[in-house]
Amino acid sequence: MEVHVSRAVSRFRRPLTLLAGAALLAPLTLTGAPGASAADRYTVTPLEFTVRAGGRTCTVDADLYRPAGVDAQHPAPAVLATNGFGGSKTDGSTDTIGRAFAERGYVGLVYSGLGFGRSGCLITLDDPAIDGRAASGLVDFLAGTRAADDGTKADYVTTDAPGDPVVGMIGGSYGGAVQLATASADDRVDALVPLITWNDLAYSLAPNAAGTTKGVSSGTPGVFKWQWTNGFYLMGEGQPLLVPGLDPSRFGSPACLHFAPQACETIRLLNSGRYPAAATRDMLAYARSVSPVSYLSGVTAPTLLVQGQADSLFNLNEATATYRALKAQGTTTKMIWQSWGHSGGSVPGELDLATGNLETSYVGQRILAWFDRYLRHDTSTATGPEFAYHRDWASGYGTAAAVPGMSRTMYLSGDGALVDSRAEVVRGSRTYTNWLLPSSHSESSLADIIGLPDRAPYDIKGTYLDWTGAPLTAPLDVVGAPRATLKVVSPKALRAQDSGDAADRLVLFTKVYDVAPDGTQKLVNRLVAPVRVPDVTRPFTVELPGIVHRYAAGHRLRFVIAASDDAYFGNRGVKPVTVVSAPQDTGVLELPVVG
Repeated sequence: MEVHVSRAVSRFRRPLTLLAGAALLAPLTLTGAPGASAADRYTVTPLEFTVRAGGRTCTVDADLYRPAGVDAQHPAPAVLATNGFGGSKTDGSTDTIGRAFAERGYVGLVYSGLGFGRSGCLITLDDPAIDGRAASGLVDFLAGTRAADDGTKADYVTTDAPGDPVVGMIGGSYGGAVQLATASADDRVDALVPLITWNDLAYSLAPNAAGTTKGVSSGTPGVFKWQWTNGFYLMGEGQPLLVPGLDPSRFGSPACLHFAPQACETIRLLNSGRYPAAATRDMLAYARSVSPVSYLSGVTAPTLLVQGQADSLFNLNEATATYRALKAQGTTTKMIWQSWGHSGGSVPGELDLATGNLETSYVGQRILAWFDRYLRHDTSTATGPEFAYHRDWASGYGTAAAVPGMSRTMYLSGDGALVDSRAEVVRGSRTYTNWLLPSSHSESSLADIIGLPDRAPYDIKGTYLDWTGAPLTAPLDVVGAPRATLKVVSPKALRAQDSGDAADRLVLFTKVYDVAPDGTQKLVNRLVAPVRVPDVTRPFTVELPGIVHRYAAGHRLRFVIAASDDAYFGNRGVKPVTVVSAPQDTGVLELPVVG
């Protein structure tokens, strides 16, 4: 079922359609005459599996794609995939994965994730102990050690050892995180390609870009991203109830029909606008327990991470956190930052899974090579550089041996200038005051949600502070997450922050604009860093969302601290904020510059 709650919700699940073209990276022999129909090249068999997941028994609805000529004497490796949030095995983005890889000689097994389509059990947010274990049961089928409910067996999948099939996984968003969950629960999975997915749901749904303790995770509760979160909630709860033969394990309590109780309570707590200590601790613990940040230590399968630059749901920082954790533990890992994500961003020549340009796009070629290397065990196949990123100012992708580090530092002067040395900092202070309603617009707006014309990103005067640099004398290429170290003064926030309710702490939003010579400004991919300040008596460091952007010669950088944003919950009460600058004690903006 496809639920279109609004324009914002309809963009939550970008189609992840994979189509095979004529030109292949590796030789492939297909049985059947040239021009043969799909039915002659592969068969599609609907299957059901009864699995135990999280203490419950439920049905998994799947389709098996078997290439012609593949049998016990001529086995082939397998590809396992499932849908994005709100989808199923039958939507155009999921079933084509099976077709695409069957065309390339792989056995495909595509299934509806738990709680979606005709699969049973509640939505448990890709919990490795539930969603991961359910997928592991399908790996048993591919290993030939268990049959589908109708007795169908797969005794034609290549194996590494008895009971250990050669199998990779691919998919995006919700279908991306489940790969990491499955690999952590089952070390038989041989290769992963997670696209545009998360590292820590606590950061994704209520981010705090300050006080990070591990990757993107913060010790202080974040700022509720209400538009995205409630869109997903409505999509999950809006699924059908009166469908003949629907597994009754799909239904929970009347208060939350389709989500697991803890997931439901997390959404309710976030919407309440209150964060009492014990409940908040439990919420953060649950959100992280179902997130890769908690179980990556169990992932050993070679992993190609693909993340979108235009993505205000799961930004580049999430993939970077996963990448660094996997690399640190020795898991073979590479990362690509493509253009498109949950917020759009498709550009000509980029990977377009809906039209099937795998063989002609950079990212598509990398995906095919990854599976050729780790599923076909073709050691002659090169899998590309460690890190690559789409550039909108030049043809092709930029590459690097690692994610760039900070290489340029700028300072926040008391006169509103963004300068290159402490000696240029002018002593001074400036103040802004938040409104009780949002006064800034970055990621999206209410007009955008209901389909009205959307204004460019803006901040209302008096509710933000900005610092603007001098015109650049040469292009400046930023690749990565800018970082700001700040100190603010807010007596009202100080009095409130010790209340025991984290929601009373000061909230602010930081971002970096590109200002053209004519004064027009661009917020790159409309990305903003929400901050719930851990302690207003101490300096704090903010990691802004990663970007790939050229600031052209003649343009200027503008750093902004805003009091609110209409995509998020904001401050409780009015809390004026002052920023003081002095040559030896001022805010700092660091940039990861390449070239």
